[in-house]
Amino acid sequence: MMKSKAIETEEDLLTSLAVQIYHPQQSVQGVFCRLPVGTKVRLPADEPLKLGRDEETCTFVLNDLKVSRKQLSLHAYRPEGSQEMRFTIQNLSQKARLVVNSCTLDHLERLDLPDKALVRFGQYELLIVRESGEAKGSFEVKIQVPIFSLLRESGSYEPKSAPVMETSAPPATLLDYHGPLEMDETLLCTS
Repeated sequence: MMKSKAIETEEDLLTSLAVQIYHPQQSVQGVFCRLPVGTKVRLPADEPLKLGRDEETCTFVLNDLKVSRKQLSLHAYRPEGSQEMRFTIQNLSQKARLVVNSCTLDHLERLDLPDKALVRFGQYELLIVRESGEAKGSFEVKIQVPIFSLLRESGSYEPKSAPVMETSAPPATLLDYHGPLEMDETLLCTS
């Protein structure tokens, strides 16, 4: 019984990454069928966590041909003079840019991962939240799949199409016409 209690205490001290991952076609395409959704996964701190579609080299695999074989990696480290485990994020894709909050990373570029980061590539959105722990040799990751876009939830959602005006006139006609749009604004003058 003591042994079980010691293990629980050690797990409580692990640095944790809570990852929410969203794709607009997630319910149809099964892009997350290879992810351990809802399960805590313990990983060694001295090996990078890789996300991509390559089953042999990636820690977490996305079932999507549009994703790079190796899309991104997270590297654990401890800052000098600190016991806190931090992470860097690196773009491994040669084709797709990786956006972390408002910073864009090209191939092989990396940056320190903030405690809360919105990461985007292609149509994927990841919200990564770090919770500090004391263990030095490993950390844990728990993946969740939200129903709605993380951008929409955070209030930074921008629709990809232009807003549509509520009018019966075709848009080209409205752009060419420079006069008033309502009859009561028009003054008719006859000489």
